[in-house]
Amino acid sequence: MDLGSPSLGWWPLALVSVTMALISLIGRSIGGALLVGTVFGAVFFFAHLVWVGEFLGPVPWVALAGLEALLFGAGAIPIALAYRWAGRPRAHGGVQLVVVPLIVAALWSTREVVMGAWPYSGFPWARLGMTQVESPFREVASWTGVTGLSFLIVALCAAIVQGVRAGSPRFLRRLFPVGIVALVLVATPQFPTTSAGNLRVGWVQGNGPAGYFDQKKPGDVLAAQSEATVPLLGQPMDLLVWPEGGVDSDPLDNVRTASELDRLVRAAGAPLLMNAATARGEDVFNTSLLWTADPADRQWHDKVNPVPFGEYVPDRSFYERIVPDLVGLIQREYTPGTNPPLVRIGQVGVGLGICFDVIYDQVIWDGARSGAQLYVFQTNNADFRGSDENLQQLAFARMRAIETGRAVVNVSTVGTSQVIAPDGATIDTIGVDTAAGRVTTVALRTGLTPASVLGPWLTLLLTIGAGTGLTMLGIAHAHSRPRPSP
Repeated sequence: MDLGSPSLGWWPLALVSVTMALISLIGRSIGGALLVGTVFGAVFFFAHLVWVGEFLGPVPWVALAGLEALLFGAGAIPIALAYRWAGRPRAHGGVQLVVVPLIVAALWSTREVVMGAWPYSGFPWARLGMTQVESPFREVASWTGVTGLSFLIVALCAAIVQGVRAGSPRFLRRLFPVGIVALVLVATPQFPTTSAGNLRVGWVQGNGPAGYFDQKKPGDVLAAQSEATVPLLGQPMDLLVWPEGGVDSDPLDNVRTASELDRLVRAAGAPLLMNAATARGEDVFNTSLLWTADPADRQWHDKVNPVPFGEYVPDRSFYERIVPDLVGLIQREYTPGTNPPLVRIGQVGVGLGICFDVIYDQVIWDGARSGAQLYVFQTNNADFRGSDENLQQLAFARMRAIETGRAVVNVSTVGTSQVIAPDGATIDTIGVDTAAGRVTTVALRTGLTPASVLGPWLTLLLTIGAGTGLTMLGIAHAHSRPRPSP
């Protein structure tokens, strides 16, 4: 599964991994399913999330990967029960060859939904659908969303498993419908959105000292961004974009910072979409702020899902007793934002996702439904230099472009930054540890994809379907057991 994800991204291995994971749960007891599922989760998550410990040490890595492994293991129990209660498929059990794979796929997808929402807003990072950004299945995401794509992939793998388990020498013929479904998914085009012109976007990767442990003085990150912006000045642009944390002081409170931003906006002849920590009353926010020459025209969006143990510490007093040194590094307590993830450049809606908010479906769907015609994702990868983290996050950005039918400008402090077309193709890129900027003409699109409209309902339907299907299997199994004679 890890090899099926970036940096290698060998997507067929994700399908092999799912198939093997399902086979390993057939015939297991509850305890056995928990053990096997947890081992699978541990091997995957400790490899996949190794970047968490690159600079922050082993404790956060072990804590996050260990928790994800346990949740993955717990989610294996319902799948094992589904196989047990369904019994062995008969050679002519056509209904079971369809119904059981659908229930298993719904249970797998429900596990992804739960892990993406709990605890502390969840961590929907390592989802099966996201491994398919290079696969011929990727365009299906514009119809079903990422969760729906995960469901369809697991359903295909589970159908193959059931077909083989049926034991018929003609099982290949029985799998013919599965092949037809797979071909239909491959042939499904991306849902068409409507062209709405173009926007000239300047985007800058300053490569400043933006990490927790980088040696820096106040203003150094802003200076790096400003210096990298200079070559773009004089080029016509409609919007200038900086990454998350590109301004290391609050421009709403710091007069000197505000003056520097005013100067840059005048020189660029375009508004600047920047990001900084801002304070309003007692609350501190991770804010993307559209800085304009006229203060009355300024707009902002606050990050919806601050990162637990990165941007705030839940239950701080408890964790201070366990890892006081690590908790002490996090001085700010960011407040979740409630304003829409959108700013407007004239009549053009720009959808926003601040760093890890790109992995939360609701943020992306809210932007699309609020009128986004393109997306800007601002991120700070400085604490994960040289790791797979930024490539995994870029895969999310590319899949979001496909899912919504919108172009994406993904800008990082230290790389990799990219402009991504509405079909997920990379238009331009700036590599890691490089200070540079570009001006790119970005396509605008209107019209909502089914994923943007139906995504929340499909997620709910799969969750309800998983519980209902498992319950029905359990009832059928109980009624089919022979009763003891009186």
